[in-house]
Amino acid sequence: MIIKVFVSLIPVFLFLIMLLYLDSLKLVNKSLLLICLGWGLVSAGMSFFLNTFLINHLNVSFGTYSGFIAPFVEEWLKCGMLWLLIKRNKIGFMIDGAIYGFSIGAAFAFAENLFYLTQFAGNDSNLMIWITRGFGTAVMHGGTAAIFGILCMSALNRHSSLTMATISGIAAAILIHGIFNQFLVSPLVSTVLILLMVPLSIIFIFNLNEKSIRDWLELEFDSEVGMLRMIRKGQFSQTKTGDYLVSLKAHFPGEMVLDMYCFISLYLELSMKAKSLMMLKENDLVIPSDPELKDKLCELKALRKSIGRGGYLAISPVLRMNRKDLWKLSLLEKG
Repeated sequence: MIIKVFVSLIPVFLFLIMLLYLDSLKLVNKSLLLICLGWGLVSAGMSFFLNTFLINHLNVSFGTYSGFIAPFVEEWLKCGMLWLLIKRNKIGFMIDGAIYGFSIGAAFAFAENLFYLTQFAGNDSNLMIWITRGFGTAVMHGGTAAIFGILCMSALNRHSSLTMATISGIAAAILIHGIFNQFLVSPLVSTVLILLMVPLSIIFIFNLNEKSIRDWLELEFDSEVGMLRMIRKGQFSQTKTGDYLVSLKAHFPGEMVLDMYCFISLYLELSMKAKSLMMLKENDLVIPSDPELKDKLCELKALRKSIGRGGYLAISPVLRMNRKDLWKLSLLEKG
């Protein structure tokens, strides 16, 4: 019994620990990680009751339901919390999207396998079934949710809409889940394929994404330092960007243009602080406290409200504010 518990419940969490170890940039927030683990347990319970209801009321065989309907139900429930975090801009990169997603799938698989252990472990002495569930089904559940997070963030970083990003992510998750449940090959072969494809794919994406993050940090940090220096020296109007902002006086009141300048200056300062925070965390260095940080964040929000949507859209080309740039400010809010 102890061996069955170990092989069916533990492997997926060992892989999650490995993903957290690979996250050298320390992008994952522990509170959000706990929320995702909790949601995995909750979504597993919801899936059980919904699947039971649908099986009893739909005129389809168990094989058809398992291969075509269950993946749709379970992936939408699993990925619901991840979608909400992405929508609220709590996730900035594919790496943290993958980790949060895998943690949801890991907890989902834990609850599912625990149920099977309590119901059937005493009646089934075939250890291979529990190895398949622990190394195959569990990693599949974690992998599909991770792939949803990866594809969503990848699409959004290419400036796709959230709708299109969601469709691409959920379609891939459902397809992989459905193919796995079809058992087109033997369960053992399916398990081996999942163990090879999911970890290697995620590790490959981790390496590529970490390189792009470091490039983004270095290039934009230098650019922001230069722009902020020009502003504080009163030389910003001599640049092409400064000329563009001067031209806004013809379209906006003078007071609003002044607020735009203040917003840009404060945003650059906070953006540089957020990037510095990421660098310090990566190198396990002490993060100095800033007693003025909370006030500056409040001031930035007040300026954002003051310039309105029109002013915000007017200066967005100057700051190139995409999802990653807006996400990094949440690092400061978390302290």
